Amino acid sequence: MVLTIDIGNTNIVIGCFQGERLLFHERFSTDQEATSLEYATIFKETLDLHEIEPGEIQGGILSSVVPSITRTVKEAAEKYIGTRILVVGPGIKTGIRMNVDDPAQQGSDLVVGAVAGVHYYPVPQILIDMGTATTVSVIDSSKAYIGKMILPGIAISLDALSSRTAQLPRISLDPPKKLIGSNTVDSMKSGILYGSAGALDGLIDRINEELGKTCTVVATGGLAGVIAPLCRHEIIMEEDLLLKGLLIIYEKNAKK
Repeated sequence: MVLTIDIGNTNIVIGCFQGERLLFHERFSTDQEATSLEYATIFKETLDLHEIEPGEIQGGILSSVVPSITRTVKEAAEKYIGTRILVVGPGIKTGIRMNVDDPAQQGSDLVVGAVAGVHYYPVPQILIDMGTATTVSVIDSSKAYIGKMILPGIAISLDALSSRTAQLPRISLDPPKKLIGSNTVDSMKSGILYGSAGALDGLIDRINEELGKTCTVVATGGLAGVIAPLCRHEIIMEEDLLLKGLLIIYEKNAKK
């Protein structure tokens, strides 16, 4: 079995693979104040919940966009399962060619997503990751990562809207019954959800135009399931894209 860990700004997602089969995935809050022992306890409780003994895990791999806790989480996982955890970064073989100004500046989550994207789906390709920020990455016909766009995430936009206005409440993100809202809550839902979907549709159109080709579009991330169905373009939903990418990278590097 292989343990995969994706550390995001808001959540940490962990999964466990047996071969290519994902046995489970679980999500918990990213806590920059937590100790390695506290994270080790989370790993223990999660594996216990799924009746997996630490000795059954042969190795693991981690990607992180929160450098302040990367070492802490790595040590926690190694402390509990008793085996080495690889970290996606310099020196790790990914198989993805990065045709960007500074490859070192690209978030490891984008690299991991691209690895899984080109493995499972046709290119050229647009990868949409809807987390704390929304990132739209582009992979060309030669399977090279050529760049991205970064938008405020839906939760960030919604928090800003509620916190900076006196009369707009905090709302849930279930879709409104119709596009044109007839009350404040439905109007906010419509604006945030359909506005985000419209932004993605517009970016997809412009990317296709710039490349001169129609791209495969794949979406992942916590809020992708809310927004993708509202888009007019065909979008493939892949909830576990990053965990699958981590497994692929682990297999490329496990013998080192």
